[in-house]
Order: sequence, then C-alpha cells, then structure tokens
Amino acid sequence: MLLEVSELNTYYGQSRALQNINFHVDEGEVVALLGRNGMGKSTTLKSIMGLLKPHSGQIRFNGRDIMGLNPYKVARAGIGYVPEERRIFPNLTVLDNLKMGIKGGKIDKSNPNAWTIERIFEHFPFMKERTHQKGGHLSGGEQQMLTIGRTLMGNPRLLMVDEPTEGLSPIMVKEVRNVLEQISKAGIAILLVEHNYKMAISIAHRVYLMGKAHIGYSGTAAELEADAETRKKYLEV
Repeated sequence: MLLEVSELNTYYGQSRALQNINFHVDEGEVVALLGRNGMGKSTTLKSIMGLLKPHSGQIRFNGRDIMGLNPYKVARAGIGYVPEERRIFPNLTVLDNLKMGIKGGKIDKSNPNAWTIERIFEHFPFMKERTHQKGGHLSGGEQQMLTIGRTLMGNPRLLMVDEPTEGLSPIMVKEVRNVLEQISKAGIAILLVEHNYKMAISIAHRVYLMGKAHIGYSGTAAELEADAETRKKYLEV
C-alpha cells in the first residue's frame, strides 16, 4: 500500500482530536474521508502532512516512516497537499504560482511522467489564457484549480485534497470533480476530504466515515451507496 496510517492520535492542547485512526490508500486509488463538520477530517490530513505533530501512532508512505517530519520533507517524499484555504499567492501571476510548486525549482526532465507547465495547461486550459494574470484576480473556482495545478507541479504520488468544492458553483464543482478524475486516471492516488457526498462518491473507490475523532466505517463506494442507515448515522445533519 502507498499510505498506511496506524493507531494515529493527535491532540489540540488537552483535547484529543484524533483517536486511534487506522486507514490506508493504495497506489492509484481514490479514497474519500467523509463525515460531519468537526469530526477530524482536516486534522487527519494536517497530521499526515506534518502541519500538526501527532502524539502517537504511525504514518508510513511508500514503506517509509514519515510521522513527525517537517511538511517540506513530507512533500519531498511524494505527498501533495491542497489545503481548504487554497493559499495561492494573490500578487503572483498564474504562471509564477505554478512555478512555485516545482520541487527544487527545477523540473526532472528524466521523468517521462513529470508534470510540466505544458501538461498543466492541457488539464487546465483557462490557465494558458491567463498566464500573466495575477492569482488574486481569479474566481474562487479558478483559484482552486490553480492550487491543484501548483501542487501537481511537485509530481506527487499521493494528492491530499481538503474540501475542494467548498463555496463553488455547481458548474465549478463539476469541473473540479472532472479534474480530480483526470488526475486519478494519470495514476496519482487521491485522499479526498469533501462535504459534497455525491461528488465524492462519484469518483471514490473506497470510503472512510469519521465520527468524533475516530473512523467508524470503511467500505467501497458501492457498499456505502447501498447502506442508507450508515449514511444517516455519519453524514446527515
């Protein structure tokens, strides 16, 4: 397996934000981590990325222990992170935002599958038209796409995406969904945190549902679709 999280515990002060979290993501797989607000989904991603320091447990990526590493080392190991806040550079152009995602500032031309500016433009045509436009002038949906594109420039094997459709119009939700599907088809594994159940279930191979600070359910997307009682327990407000 590509990512394996075992018995992960993370605290906010004295409060346990994650309690004995166990899950995995296989190579090229799309896994959705779903649940109501405040259950610990974003905390899980931040703990993997090193933005929060877990108290105990194990996080292994591609056979290597990465728990507790600084975020830049986790990124270098092959994990890309698209935060909920997007965090583009508003005063930089679209092109310069993309270049900021290149590890070490140089594209590995020996890698035939490397993400290049040209390849990004193929997946995000609007960026080619707005190469010199400042990121801050893009719409919310376009900024989300730019964040995903910038993260891909680091050639991740796993892309962790936190609430990519939050606040977007139905048309942009569909576009983001289609882009994530294209990324999956390119062989990149995706760990998706998403409030839009229909969008998530349409591209996920497997699903984990979180209760308060813990994972209460795991199964395939098809199994969850057939289990109305579980959906009601973990997803309905």
